[in-house]
Amino acid sequence: MAAINRDPLTAPHRTRNDALLAAGLAALATLIALLGDERRTPDALGWVLLFAVQVPLVWRRSRPVLVLAAVAACAMPYHALDYNHVAPAPASYVAIYTVATTGRPLRTVLTGMGVVTLATSVMLTVNHHQGVELLRISGWIVAVLFFGVDVRYYRQYVAAIVERAERAERTREQEARRRVAEERLRIARDLHDLLA
Repeated sequence: MAAINRDPLTAPHRTRNDALLAAGLAALATLIALLGDERRTPDALGWVLLFAVQVPLVWRRSRPVLVLAAVAACAMPYHALDYNHVAPAPASYVAIYTVATTGRPLRTVLTGMGVVTLATSVMLTVNHHQGVELLRISGWIVAVLFFGVDVRYYRQYVAAIVERAERAERTREQEARRRVAEERLRIARDLHDLLA
């Protein structure tokens, strides 16, 4: 829960954690490419492109839109060469999720529309049937975007609750100090009246 509640732009060790995430996604992409459709197993160029898709994820928190553009730029030739189309998907979903969690709603919607349009147009040039299939399953992209927006709103909600709690604590401390000062003033008046 701490990782979800924390602002991704201020997380400690974010570059190291993102590098580990990119390495894990590279391993997952390798498994998918090897165990997927044997007719479309990548050759040397395919492996280079597949691993190039994972590399930009190291900087996903500092430049989310540029990372998404770099992932798309590496994934498009990979798909255009008709390799295993599922292998770069996890890295693409992580890049899309990052844009959704760090950006404004308008940017998120425009990014989602751009990703779906670009992916569908590339797939339609490769294979008409797969392009239609991608358009049919583009709901996953929309789901990732909505999940990212939901996480962003949840983080804002938690931040607002924490800020309210801190403000209430400060108000309580100020109220306690005011009461102590009033009590001291009352005791001083009583002592003055007693001596008078």
